[in-house]
Amino acid sequence: MTRKGVSHLNNAVKHFQLILACCPVGHPDHAAALTNLAWARLEGYIRQHHQHINNVSSLFREALALRPQGHPDHALSLYSSNEGIHLRRNVLELCPPGHQYRPGALDNLARAVWVRFDQHGSIDDLEESIQLRREAVSLCPEEHSSRGTYLNNLAFSLKSRFDHQDKFHDLDEAITLYEEALRLCPVGPESRDLSLSNLGGALLIRFNKRGDIDDITRAISLHREALMLRPSGNSSRYTTLNNLAVTLKTRFENSHVSEESAEDLNEAIDLYRESLRLQGHDHPDLHKTLFNLSSALCTRFTRTRRNEDVKEAIDLCEESLLALPSLHPYRYFSYMRLQEAYLSCYRVHNNPVDLLASGHPTYGFPHRIVTARNWVTAAEEHSHTSALEAYNTCFDLLDSHLATRSSTISRREAAAAFRNTRSLPVDAASCAICLDNLRRAIELVERGRGQQWSLTSRLRSPLEDLESTNPILAHKFSELSKRLSDAQGSAASTDRAAADRAAIKYRKLTKQWDAAVAQIRDLPAFSRFLLPPSYAELQVAACHGPVIILIASECSCSAIIVPTSGEPRHVPFPRITLADLEQLKDDFAMAIRHTVCMHPREPREKLRRRLRVLWDDIMLPIVNVLQDDLKLQRQSRIWLCPTAAFTSIPLHAANPFRSKADRSGPEECLEDIFVCSYTPTLSALIRSRQKMETCVTQTFTAIGQGEPGAGQGEVLPAVNSELKLVQKLIPPNVKFTNLSKDDATQASALDALRHNTWVHLACHGKQDLEQPYNSSFAMRDTPLTLLDIMENNSPQAEFAFLSACHTAVGDEETPDEAVHLAAGLQFSGFKSVVGTLWGVNDALAKHFVKAFYEKMFEDLEDGVMDCTKAAHAVNYARDSVKTKVPLEQRIVFVHIGV
Repeated sequence: MTRKGVSHLNNAVKHFQLILACCPVGHPDHAAALTNLAWARLEGYIRQHHQHINNVSSLFREALALRPQGHPDHALSLYSSNEGIHLRRNVLELCPPGHQYRPGALDNLARAVWVRFDQHGSIDDLEESIQLRREAVSLCPEEHSSRGTYLNNLAFSLKSRFDHQDKFHDLDEAITLYEEALRLCPVGPESRDLSLSNLGGALLIRFNKRGDIDDITRAISLHREALMLRPSGNSSRYTTLNNLAVTLKTRFENSHVSEESAEDLNEAIDLYRESLRLQGHDHPDLHKTLFNLSSALCTRFTRTRRNEDVKEAIDLCEESLLALPSLHPYRYFSYMRLQEAYLSCYRVHNNPVDLLASGHPTYGFPHRIVTARNWVTAAEEHSHTSALEAYNTCFDLLDSHLATRSSTISRREAAAAFRNTRSLPVDAASCAICLDNLRRAIELVERGRGQQWSLTSRLRSPLEDLESTNPILAHKFSELSKRLSDAQGSAASTDRAAADRAAIKYRKLTKQWDAAVAQIRDLPAFSRFLLPPSYAELQVAACHGPVIILIASECSCSAIIVPTSGEPRHVPFPRITLADLEQLKDDFAMAIRHTVCMHPREPREKLRRRLRVLWDDIMLPIVNVLQDDLKLQRQSRIWLCPTAAFTSIPLHAANPFRSKADRSGPEECLEDIFVCSYTPTLSALIRSRQKMETCVTQTFTAIGQGEPGAGQGEVLPAVNSELKLVQKLIPPNVKFTNLSKDDATQASALDALRHNTWVHLACHGKQDLEQPYNSSFAMRDTPLTLLDIMENNSPQAEFAFLSACHTAVGDEETPDEAVHLAAGLQFSGFKSVVGTLWGVNDALAKHFVKAFYEKMFEDLEDGVMDCTKAAHAVNYARDSVKTKVPLEQRIVFVHIGV
C-alpha cells in the first residue's frame, strides 16, 4: 500500500492463501483469513490485475456468512462488503460506455449488490443487480464470448426476485434467458454443464409452483445430461448428483405412489450417497448433502416404515450439525431437516415426542412447549404448511402439561407461565381462516379455549352409551374419574413432603385413568372418546340456532358462523383491528364508569356512541349473513361465542341509535331482530344440552345476603325485597326456599346449589383480578368462591339468576378461559344462567328481575318451569324496563347456556 509494488501485493496474496490453508472451515480465524485474502485480491483488481476478481465476491460472502447478525465481527465483514461495493462503483466509473471492460465491471458490481441483498433483503439492491446485469447483456452481442455468462447471471438475479416477490414473469424470463445461454454453449464439458444445471433448477422451481409435469421431466433430463458432462473425477460432479437427486425426489413426492415412482426416490438416495463419497469428511458443502439425504430417507420412511431409514436420517442431521461451526447460518437447515425426521416419525407413529425432536425424558413439557411455540412462530413467519400442525402440537403439549397438575389453581399458574401462548387459540383460528379452512379454524379455536374447563369436565363425561356397551369398563372409568377428581385438591398443601406424596399419587391415578381411556378408545364405537371434537361434533352446538364465534387476533378480526347444518360462514370485519377492539373495550369500560355519576334519565351518549360502532362495524355484517344467507327468521335464537377482547364487550347490546331514512321510527337493533345468548365454548353448550334429558322434581331456592360478613362489602338494603318479589312470582306448585340473613352462609349456599334445580342469587359479587378462581359471592360468614362452585357437583341443576356484580366477565390475563362465576355455575351443572358484565344497582335490579320472571313464568304447561325460555325473558325484560332503568343497567344482564 505504501510503495504500490505489484510484487509486494502478489507476495501478500500468497501468504494470505497460506494463512487460509492453516485456518480451515470451523477454525475461529477462518472468517478473518477469508477477509484478508479478499482485500488483497480486491487491491489487485483495482490495479487492473483482473485475474484476481473472480474469487473476491465469494470470499467476502463466505466471511459474512460466518459472521451473522449478532456476531461481534458482523459489522467488520459488513463494512468489507459495503466497501467492496463502493470500490466497484469506482471501477465502473473508470469503464464508461464503450470501454471493453464495462460489461465485466457491471456484472461484478451486480454480484456485489446481490450479495448485500442476500444478507439484508433490501429489494433495492436486488433491483439494482438486475438493472446492471441487463446492461451487461445488452453490451454483449450474440457472438460475444461472455454473453452466455451474463445471460446466466441476469437469469440468476431474476430468479432471486421471483423467490422474493413470487412474480411468475420473473421466473419465466429467467428460464428463457437460461435457455438462450444453453443454446450459446457448445456441446462439451467445458461450460455446458453449468447452463444445463441452471435451467434444470429453474424448471424445477416452476414445476413446484405450477405442477406442469413437462417441466420436471425436462429438468431431470437436463440434470442427467449435466451429470454425463461431469464424470468421475470432475470436481463439480457432487453438485450435479445433488441437483438430480432433489429433482427425482420432488417427482416422487408429486406422483401417485407406485413401484415406478419409488424408483425415483431410491435413485435419489443412491445419488446422495455417491455425492457423500465424493465429498469426503472435510468438504465445505458436506452438510448440505447430509441433510438432503436425511430428507430423502424421511420420505422413504413414511412410505415403507423402515425404522432404519429414519434412524439414519436423524444421525445424518446430527452429523451435519457437527460439521458446521456454532454460528454458521446453514445450521438452521440442519435443524429443519432434523425436525423433519422427527416429524416423519410422528406422522407414522403418532408420537408427539418425535414431533419436537426432543424425546429425552429430561426435556419436560415446558421446554417442549417453548419449542413448539417457536415452531408456530417460524411456520407463520415463513407461511409454512406445518403451521396448523404446529398450533395443534402446542395445544397437545399444553393439555398434557396442565393435566400433570393436581389442582385447578396450579393448572392456571402453569398456563399463565407461558405468556406467549395466550393468543394461541385466536392466532390458530386466524391462520386456518387465511388458509380458507373454516372447519379447522373452529376446531382449533375450540381446542385452545377453555382448557381449564375441558380438563376438569373430562372427569364428568356422560357414560350412558358406554354403560350399555361395556358396563364393567364404564364402572372402572367412573371410579377412576371420581378418585382423580377427589385427588385434585391436595396440591394446596403447605407441607412439601405431603404435597410430593400427593403428587405421586395423582400421577399414578392419571396413568391408570389414561390406560382406561385407551381401553375405551379400542371399542369400535368409541375411537374418539375424549379426543378434541371434530367440526361435525361441534356443529351439534348449533342445533337450536347458529353459534357465532368472534375471533380477535393480530392477523385479523372476524366472525365464523356455525350454522345448524352445512358449511360455516366467514364474516370479516375490514374496519376493525385488534388495536381498535382493545380501544373499544377500554372505551366501554370508561363509558360505564362515567354513568355512575349521571342521573338515571340523563342520556348515555358516550355509551350509545360505542354501541353504534359495535353495531355498524361488527354485529351488522353478522346480521346480514344470518338474514340474507342463512335466511334466519326474526326472533330466532343465536349464540355468541366471543374470544380475546370480544369477551369484555356487550355484543348483545349493539344498536345503531338512528332513525330510519323515512323517519318512521328508530332503526332496529340486534335484540329487535334476534334473541341472543352467550356460550364460553361450543363444548360447554353441548354439555349443557346433554344434561337436559334428566327429569327431576323442580325446586326453587332464593339465596340473598344483604348484610355480608366483614370485609365482603357494604349493606345491600334491596336484597330482601328482591327475594320476596321472586317468591311472589314463581309458580305456586314449585317448592320454594328462602335463604337469607344469617342463614345465607357459604356452606348453606353450596348445599342449596347442590340440591335445587332453580336458584336466584342476590348479593355482592366480586371479581378477583389477581386470582380469578377466588372470585366470589359475599355470604354471611366467608365468601362462596368460584373454586367452591366448580368443585360442587349440581347434577339436578337447571337455571340460575345471578343478581350480583361482575358475574359473567372473565379474567383479564386469560380471557379465552372464561373463568368467571356464571361459567362456574354452568360447569357445575346449571344449563341456563343469567349473569352480569359489570356492577349492578340493587335498587334498579328489581325492575329487571320482575319483568324477567313475569315473562319466564307466563303460559306454563302443567306448571313446569322451562329454563330454555330464559334468553327470551332477558330480551323481553330489557325492552320492558326502558322507562325505569337506564341503558347500562338494562344491558348489564346477559344469558349464558341453553
